[in-house]
Amino acid sequence: MRKFKYLIAAVLLMFLSCSKDDNQIEETQETPETQGYNMLLIGNSFFRPYAEKLDEIAIDAGFVNHNSTTVFRGGENGNAINFWNDSSSSEHSLIKSTLDQGNVDYFGMTSGHNSDNPIEGFKAWIEYALQNNPDITIFISLAPFDFPNGDPNGTRPDWDTFAADNGFSSIQEMYDFYINEILHIEIVNQLRIEFPSTKIFTIPTGWATFNLYQMHLDNQLLDDITMTGPRATSIFTDAKGHQGDIVRETGGLIWLSSIYNVVLNTDTYKTIFNTNLHEIAKQIIDDHDPNYKQ
Repeated sequence: MRKFKYLIAAVLLMFLSCSKDDNQIEETQETPETQGYNMLLIGNSFFRPYAEKLDEIAIDAGFVNHNSTTVFRGGENGNAINFWNDSSSSEHSLIKSTLDQGNVDYFGMTSGHNSDNPIEGFKAWIEYALQNNPDITIFISLAPFDFPNGDPNGTRPDWDTFAADNGFSSIQEMYDFYINEILHIEIVNQLRIEFPSTKIFTIPTGWATFNLYQMHLDNQLLDDITMTGPRATSIFTDAKGHQGDIVRETGGLIWLSSIYNVVLNTDTYKTIFNTNLHEIAKQIIDDHDPNYKQ
């Protein structure tokens, strides 16, 4: 298993309303159940689609004043440690200025990390965030592996070979190990020790990719979906494994449930697919380790 770890490392109001009587002003306030959060979301292309989808479906679900500041860069540049180390970049400055303003309820990051010091980037940003946002909640979105059919440059095999080479019977078994033994134990648990008064949880975003991938292989999807092709009709849009709309929609629902505690089998958001993405997302949430839920 140690070999696996190093291989992976090389490679997740107040409103004022006027009555008809101009002399009467009525104050109304959102209930806690409908009050949206002020969020700071930083990551890469395996994070961005879900941040953007959340902006849409949180409003659809009735969460008023949901607001997010989003900061994205491609690949490893979107990892927390690289945002932190690139201190002269505009993205670094934007993250800091957003946190400096205070009132950030949720700070979300992708799971990419430095294998030599896995918590380094997360720890630096959390320390900074707490200076002006003492009650902030932290989450890490668990990204899937990339290159489902292998890296065209030959540096990585396809998922089946990748899993077998590391002693696993499937890519799903390998991903489960990666989440539980590395992301949760070596990162989240250590961050919780560093910040015992701060809520830190994970969102199992990557399972949207793996579950839909497997459903396609098993002919269980109720839509005409290809494995790789146009975003509107495919699981993947390219060799890297970027997400098609069916994955984006499912992942967005996972975020909605994880952050806002929406019961997905009663949510009224209309996806553009016949496949029951609410049920797929709900099952992923139900299967997520409760110790790492919000």
